[in-house]
Amino acid sequence: MYPELPLWLSIVCVLGGFAVLAWSSDAFVDGASAVAKALGVSPFIIGMVIIGFGTSAPELCVSALSGATGHSDLSLGNAYGSCVFNIAVILGVAALIRPLVVKSSIVFVAVPMLVAIALLSCLLVTLGDGFSRVDGAILLGVFAVLMPVYCWFDQSQKGMDDGASRTPRPTTGTTGVSPVAGRDKAMPLWKAWLLLLVGLALLVGSSHVLVWGCVDLARAMGVSELLIGLTVVSAGTSLPELASAVASARKGEHEFVLGNIVGSNIFNTLAVVGLAGTISPFQNISPYLLTRDLPAMVFATVLIGVFGFNARAPREPKTVGRLAGGIWLLLFAMYTGLMLWQELK
Repeated sequence: MYPELPLWLSIVCVLGGFAVLAWSSDAFVDGASAVAKALGVSPFIIGMVIIGFGTSAPELCVSALSGATGHSDLSLGNAYGSCVFNIAVILGVAALIRPLVVKSSIVFVAVPMLVAIALLSCLLVTLGDGFSRVDGAILLGVFAVLMPVYCWFDQSQKGMDDGASRTPRPTTGTTGVSPVAGRDKAMPLWKAWLLLLVGLALLVGSSHVLVWGCVDLARAMGVSELLIGLTVVSAGTSLPELASAVASARKGEHEFVLGNIVGSNIFNTLAVVGLAGTISPFQNISPYLLTRDLPAMVFATVLIGVFGFNARAPREPKTVGRLAGGIWLLLFAMYTGLMLWQELK
């Protein structure tokens, strides 16, 4: 999938990819925030549709190419492994940087929806021999219906949680307006869109360069391509989500972080897997998909609801702190250890 590079060029790709990733993630989040404010759209929708779907472009490319070339385990492992990484690592890191505010709609709507999608995937895989084009079409159909409905629902809830899901920013002077907020308000809409699109393009492009360099370094160290796909590629294609989530968490844009993860996981499980399966049916799927990867994805998703549920006032948002972030990261380390042990065995 990635041509071999000289060792020095692999190192340049890794270092350069990280540098561009850092800059583009900040530009991307600033542009998305300005667009959301200018259009009056829920920040969660911007995070889910533009950030979540846009940063899932690497997963779409890798899974589609893997499916078309007959590497079904790599294709499905990339999609579902990225979902686990999105929740356990990205939400974990974001919560460690700054505690996240989780709306009740995430707990009662988004989490059950993601669990239902995962169970649908389990059902489609177990009913037939592999994953057929009909199964892929079913997932794409669910995606086409689900996304407009959920976007409409979240937008209808806008205003009920306004101000609750965002940490107040430090004020300067007597105006009570932060430098970031002032910059967003002063930014013309055309410039916001330009910043968003350029940031997205560089975000996806730099993630590919970074993954390319990491894959080639792993090859030089004698690591198998199967293990590369399950670890480096899966985590690497989630780098845009990680970069944008870290930038959003630092700026206190909690809805961007959660919208990014929800949108990315919906896109991965329905659109990415559905498109890859429609292009080329998956045969001889690894049994670990049903016994390890999908259960891990469901469990990590359920934890969002567990950590975000406000027992005292179920309809009110709740802050998910650093303890929850640490638990997510610990669980991901255990999942990775189990995966490495099973694959190397």
